[in-house]
Amino acid sequence: MLISAGRVVTPARVFAPGWVLLDGERIADVQAGEPSRPPDIGFPDATIVPGYVDAHVHGGGGASFGSEDPEAAATVVRAHLAHGTTTIMASLVTDATEPLTRALKALSGLVDDGLLAGLHLEGPWLSRRHAGAHDPGLLTDPTPEAVDTLITAGCGRLRMVTLAPELPGGLQAIRRLTAAGVVAAIGHTDATYDDARAALDAGATVGTHLFNTMRGVHHREPGPVTALLEHPDAFVELIADGVHLHPAVLRLAASWKSHFAVLVTDAMAAAAAGDGDYVLGPMAVHVRDGVARLADTGAIAGSTLTMESAVKFSVQVAGLPIEDAVRAATASPAAMLGLDRVGALRPGFSADLVVLDADLDVLRVLRRGRWVR
Repeated sequence: MLISAGRVVTPARVFAPGWVLLDGERIADVQAGEPSRPPDIGFPDATIVPGYVDAHVHGGGGASFGSEDPEAAATVVRAHLAHGTTTIMASLVTDATEPLTRALKALSGLVDDGLLAGLHLEGPWLSRRHAGAHDPGLLTDPTPEAVDTLITAGCGRLRMVTLAPELPGGLQAIRRLTAAGVVAAIGHTDATYDDARAALDAGATVGTHLFNTMRGVHHREPGPVTALLEHPDAFVELIADGVHLHPAVLRLAASWKSHFAVLVTDAMAAAAAGDGDYVLGPMAVHVRDGVARLADTGAIAGSTLTMESAVKFSVQVAGLPIEDAVRAATASPAAMLGLDRVGALRPGFSADLVVLDADLDVLRVLRRGRWVR
């Protein structure tokens, strides 16, 4: 199938116009200019970008990954797929070891089926001072036994764990995770600058939703944000919804990190579903005017964001060049997670692409060579 468009965004450049040739579930070629034969489908006024990759998602479409129900997980995937996310991680919030173990085992099969790209544990090894939407009563310190239990429960599909490195056993947990091939992320943390540097030296490579639920930046105590931003190889997650980050802060972080900025939604069940009352793990959440907050404390409880909206906000409000915003939603998260053959319009990669109109709204979505929208 030959598809042409007024603009095609590749990992390195923007072709205007350009075309993509697909061979079944794979990309065969991507080139600038007009194709040598009439395209099978043409989008002269649209932009083609790679399928979005969301590394941090708790729910959507009214459902959550933490329910252990495969159909609920499928509902979440469908909700985000309609908004351009063709590769998605299942993120689980803090809970006791037993329910987390059950959820990891239940979701592992969906990774094998290709519905999910992997599993992400956000907790339970988080700072009580920066618990956010996590139940403080369930937060614990990481012991070798607990770390090994959850790694084993992930059946090789656990791809990332967010933890606070300053906790007793935190650095040992990072070393244990990375030795098992799991990405260690710094988040929900009261870490000092030195604590964060030690975590990065121990093998951590990601900052979970940078700035949010972590010690802030101070000119005499720069904290984990500065350590992550100045580290040459650390990825940083950014939630581009206008609630979690001011546009200027988003722009600053994205420009500072260049190829290591990663757009995530941190979406909960209300994403693509609307206002109402929901749960995030064991916590009750009220969603009003598209903002999710804990019912009891009013703390921000994830987002109602889709990657479609995140890319649009990054370009139209924060002022990022489209190629930078698209890279942060595709190639960079794929690299962060070590995902193979997704996140770019490149020969041999999965035939995942999104067609955007002039306002960057999603017109069509192709996943593995099949139109799903």
